[in-house]
Amino acid sequence: MLAIDISLSMRVSDVKPTRIAAAQEAAKSFLLELPKNIEVGLVTFAGSGQVAQRMTLDREALITSIDGIQMQMGTAIGNGIVLCLAELFPDQGIQLDDFDNPSTRYGRSLDQKEKKPVKDFTPVAPGSYDSAAIILLSDGRRTTGVDTLEAAKMAADRGVRIYVIGLGTVDGDVPTPDGLAIYMQLDEPTLREVARMTAGEYHHAGTAETLRSVYQNLGSRVQVLTRETEMSGVVTLISAVFAIAAGVLSFVWFGRAG
Repeated sequence: MLAIDISLSMRVSDVKPTRIAAAQEAAKSFLLELPKNIEVGLVTFAGSGQVAQRMTLDREALITSIDGIQMQMGTAIGNGIVLCLAELFPDQGIQLDDFDNPSTRYGRSLDQKEKKPVKDFTPVAPGSYDSAAIILLSDGRRTTGVDTLEAAKMAADRGVRIYVIGLGTVDGDVPTPDGLAIYMQLDEPTLREVARMTAGEYHHAGTAETLRSVYQNLGSRVQVLTRETEMSGVVTLISAVFAIAAGVLSFVWFGRAG
């Protein structure tokens, strides 16, 4: 799952041409470099969150969703994480409505789903779920919505790694005509903790070139993981074939001996 911050501060131009444009181009390049058999979904978040594109193999649909991003006020990083988990575990009944904060009640998917009861589950070790990961990009700090670390704990308990990209100026001193400097301060301590809690990684990208490099690096990680998973299946199959062959030869040999 890709989770992208679409708060108004993403229009700042310290990352050329703007933060949001650089994020869009890097995300699209990332998609085109991934193996075609990996499903990807897109969640966007500002003051609320939404599923802009459900998990799919259709890269064109994802690119269209990325190009159609519209920025909004606020930064609800936790909402973005929870929506990603709801997409990854549809049978667990994860709903933003279940959180007490009223500001989370507007982060529903574009494609409404019937509310499902929340199912009990047994927490697993952080980072142990190899079938999925979240790549989260943000340029600021939480201003509303689900507590960021509470959402990260939900991911950690489900074994989902979160790879976090902090975009833009850490000190938040980029001038804007809107007086948004306080919201532009990158909350690196919290973002680093999200990565640590989930056995993921944190990367800071201060330029468009660095951002592209980070996405390329993460894409390579996903490809390696996919190959490892595929090879483990091949090894198991080969072992099974050898076991069957040994059984057949043993039967033939001892049958003749008898």
